[in-house]
This record gives sequence, C-alpha cells and structure tokens, in this order.
Amino acid sequence: MTATSPAGLLGRVLANAGMLLGGRTLNAVISLGYMALAARSLGVANFGVLVLINTFAQFIGDVARFQSWQTVLQFGPAPLAEGRRADFQRVIRFGLVLDVASAVAGVAIGVVGVLLFGSLLGMPQGMAGPAALYAITIAFMVPATQIGLLRLFDRFGLLSVQAAISSLIRLIGGAVGFVIDAPVSFFLLVWGAGTLAGLIYVSVIAWQELRRRDLISGFSWSGPLTAGMPGAWRFAVATNASASVEVAFTHVATLAVGALLGPTEAGLWRVARQIADAMAKPARLLIPAMYPELAKLRASGGEAVMQRLAVRVGVIGGGFATLLLLVAIFAGEPLLALVMGKDFANASNTMVWQVGAAVIGVWALPLEPMLVSMGRPGAVLQVRLVVAAIFLAALSPIVNTYGLPGAGAALVGASLATALGMFWSLWRVMRPKDPSRRA
Repeated sequence: MTATSPAGLLGRVLANAGMLLGGRTLNAVISLGYMALAARSLGVANFGVLVLINTFAQFIGDVARFQSWQTVLQFGPAPLAEGRRADFQRVIRFGLVLDVASAVAGVAIGVVGVLLFGSLLGMPQGMAGPAALYAITIAFMVPATQIGLLRLFDRFGLLSVQAAISSLIRLIGGAVGFVIDAPVSFFLLVWGAGTLAGLIYVSVIAWQELRRRDLISGFSWSGPLTAGMPGAWRFAVATNASASVEVAFTHVATLAVGALLGPTEAGLWRVARQIADAMAKPARLLIPAMYPELAKLRASGGEAVMQRLAVRVGVIGGGFATLLLLVAIFAGEPLLALVMGKDFANASNTMVWQVGAAVIGVWALPLEPMLVSMGRPGAVLQVRLVVAAIFLAALSPIVNTYGLPGAGAALVGASLATALGMFWSLWRVMRPKDPSRRA
C-alpha cells in the first residue's frame, strides 16, 4: 500500500480527521456546556436574544469572509513542493490581504446593519448598543489563511485545539455569569473573548510553523498579489460567494425564525442546530482532512485516485451519520431536557429534522471538495444559489404555517436538493468525453 493509493490516502484522511476529532469532540462537549449555562442563566427568551445577536455577527462574518484557506490549498501545494518560497509567500500574502479586507468590511457592515435592522430581526431596542459592540468580533472570525496553512502542512493536531480554546473561554465565563446571574451583555462579552482567543492561538501557531519551515525569510507585503496564480481572483470570489450562499441554511434560517416567530423560537432553533451539528461533527471532520489530499492529487494529476478516495470517504461518513440520526429520533427529547433544561425539550422534533439534513449533507460531503479541487467552484456556487433562492422563498410561508418543524422539513429538502445538484455537476465534469460527439 503506497502513500498515494486510495487506501493509503484514506488512512491519512482518517488519521487527520482523528486528530481533529479529539479537539472537536472536546469542543462539542464544552460548547454544549457554555450553551447550557447561558440558556439556564438567561431563560428561553433572553437566550434567544443572545442567539440572535451572535447569529447576526456570524452571518455578516461569513458573508464578508473570503475562503482564503481554500485559496491556500488551491495555489499553495505546487510552489511548496517545488521549493519556490517567493511564489508560496505570494499565496500567503494574497490570502492575508483577503482576510484583512474581509475583517474591515465585515465590522463596518455588522455595526451599521445591527443598528438599522436589529429590531426587524427580533432584537429588543435596548440591545442595539451591545449588539453593535459585539459586531466588532467579526474582525476576529477571519483567520482563514492561517487555517489553510496548517491544513496544508498536515498540522491537524495543532489546529484541533483552536475551537476548544474559544469554547473553554466561553465555558469559564459562562460559569461566572451563571453564578452572578449576569445579563445578556455579559455573555456577549464572554463569547467575544472566546472568539479573540481562538484568533490569537491559530495566528501564533501558523507563524511558528512558517518560521520552522523557513518560509518567513524575505516575506514582504509589497509586490503583485496574484502573479503566477492564474484565476486566483475568480477562484477567491467564487468560493466566497458559495460560502456566503450556504449561510442561507444556517444563520439566515435562525434570523428568519427570530423575525417570524420571535427570540424564544430562535433560541429553540439554535439549540436544536447546536445538538445536530455536534452529532454530525465527527463525520464532517472528514472534509477539512480531505481537502489537502485532493489538492495534492489534483496538482499531480491523480483524478482517478481522487474519485475512489471520495467514494470511500462518503460511505464511511454517511454510515456513521445515519447511526447518529437514529440516536436523535429515539433519544432527542430527553437529551435536550438533560443538557439545556426542560423548557428546551420542545425543540426535539426540530432537532430530528436538522440531524436528518446534516446526514444527507454528510453522505454528499465529498462532492463539494471534489468540485473545488478540480477548479470548479463556480459549479458549487450555481447549485447553492438555486437551492438557497428556493429555500428562502419558501421559508416564510412554511414557518408561518407549520412553525419550527416546518423550517426543519424545509432544511431537509434543501440539503437533498443541494446533494443532488452537486452530484449532477460533478458527473458532468468527470464523465468520459465521447470523441464521436465532437463537432
């Protein structure tokens, strides 16, 4: 078995995912802990306000943020492998410029947006000031280049700690807030501090890795951004747009529930999504572990191996996620009551729908990395745009008619449509060309 055989690559993907799993499993537990502390301390209504403010900041951050980690993985492997340090540094500089621009734009849009539209989303009038201050944390949500570098260097063990550090800060602060019966603004401060801690950590270790590999020497902020990187701007814009559209199924859905049904229902929706995400997280960790291997295979022309690797990853992840769906069906309500309190048990049906949507996404998880790695981020964007437009158009009448379960069912439909669209797009890219059909 060679390191570049499907079995060898799958082993490396699973090993890297396992490294992430250790930190992310710890993070999932800690995340549920700080969410539970906030929920029990604030109550359903005020917890919903906290969720709406945090979700709005994450929404703006995700829309403004360029996926520069994908840019690093797309354009970085070849110069790194060939020892072209100056070219590799150009990739880093381009990613960092994208990150800085994202941070500045995100904070500006976030502050203005929350002041203008906060009340329309269900935020109480008195929370406009704290919400605007919390929007500053958008600047801390964009260490995408650093994450891309650590993934490219196969430093998944170091990377796995980032989320756990952020959550640990929130857990400690949440415990203090629970003891002193703190208001929403205190929890906003604590959650923002956690985000900042994660940024500092990942930035420091990425810089240390660059220095250890002697990739810092001669680095300069000046010079052409994309020389030797054909299509870099098009790739960056397409991946950013695709990720921005994806928030329609996460943050926008939460904000829509808050606007249509109120903060209480938004809090229940967010709790259900938190549990669903935690249950699907182990399988989803195969995605960041898979991207670097696909990028390296693409750089060396190994498309056939890419296909076999993608199939194996999908089967392993999908099978595991399906088992977790059964757990949600039979143990969802007592699980929610135990972790978050009895007032949140009503979100169990919604949680099952959300886990179902996550399971569909996990079965299809290799499709997007394959398309992006093959230089087709535009195909991903097209699928997400169409599905998101239909989902958002249908969400309001469905939620008004069927409430939270209706929103969950709509999410399942969107997840299935996205998976089918990605599969069709990938089939078109990879199907054998028929010479007899040429003009």
